[in-house]
Amino acid sequence: MRMIVMIIFLVLLGLLAILNRHFLTYPHTLNLGFAEYKDMPVGLMLLAASLIPMLVFYFWASVTKLRAQADTAKLLRDMESLRTSLDSQEGSRFQQLQAHLDRQFAEMQTQALPSSGSASEVASLAAKMDAMKRDLDLQLDQMDDYLKRKLG
Repeated sequence: MRMIVMIIFLVLLGLLAILNRHFLTYPHTLNLGFAEYKDMPVGLMLLAASLIPMLVFYFWASVTKLRAQADTAKLLRDMESLRTSLDSQEGSRFQQLQAHLDRQFAEMQTQALPSSGSASEVASLAAKMDAMKRDLDLQLDQMDDYLKRKLG
């Protein structure tokens, strides 16, 4: 956007300079206080002097934009490392939960073995637990994909 504005400004300034080339090249006396120059094109010098602040502003704005992009990149790297850390912690918690559920399930299965009616209940509970585990894994994968899309 800045480049477009700068190009438009330069085109308009060039058009103005072309239309007023006689005024810009008309010789004048230039007094700097410590030196005096005769037959200098003061208009052309003023035109050149107006380009200098424009270029300084353009480069200053570019540096500001680059700093903002660097800050954004650093923030995204920090967020990615935090997400990785949280994912690993969450994974260990799920492993602990899975181990606990497996122990509980094994205890329930050993208690339910003598009766055949309880075995079917245990099997249905196991099927429900497997379905819940698949659903939980799916939701975690969806959250992971969402975070990856948002963080880049």
